[in-house]
Amino acid sequence: MGVRFGPQASRQEKHVSEVESSVLPTWDEIVERHSDRVFRLAYRLTGNRADAEDLTQEVFVRVFRSLHTYTPGTFEGWLHRITTNLFLDGARRKQRIRFDALSDERAARLTSATPPPDAAYVDQRFDDDIERALATLPPDFRAAVVLCDVEGLTYEEIAEILDAKLGTVRSRIHRGRTMLRKALAHREPSEGRARYSGPSYSRRAEA
Repeated sequence: MGVRFGPQASRQEKHVSEVESSVLPTWDEIVERHSDRVFRLAYRLTGNRADAEDLTQEVFVRVFRSLHTYTPGTFEGWLHRITTNLFLDGARRKQRIRFDALSDERAARLTSATPPPDAAYVDQRFDDDIERALATLPPDFRAAVVLCDVEGLTYEEIAEILDAKLGTVRSRIHRGRTMLRKALAHREPSEGRARYSGPSYSRRAEA
């Protein structure tokens, strides 16, 4: 299908006004306009290039199959929902397989390991410490924090994407931020390094 994503993809990220006015764009137009945005979200959720590429591919396959069912609304919100839900489905599936296949001891060792992200694709606004800290969060918490503090979505938008109650979303974001602060407690603020600080930082990090 010729999907292109990552840094080599088109930089066009326009709102899909055609959808708002009931004229659907073609699938190729959707890929061209939104591949960079979807890849960045996929990378933040997965923490590495290979998984982000796989997730991005899966998202656009899902879009291709579901475009005829799309109801006019916020198209980017629809893409956020597809990307996040596919990530969570995959994370839960891997977790089930992991714990079914391994002994408790081996599973504990595996879950404690947090491989670093692909350095070539780390956004300049996040450094390795933050990427690794994000990777330690449970998938549901990671998704909520990324959608809020990186994508800049409101609690209401996140609740709709995750199909969760507003209170649940607030709790996940609060607890996720607390986990991040603990994971980054070894750091001292230093000039030139990004430091996680919640919503105020997220607006600068928003693509």
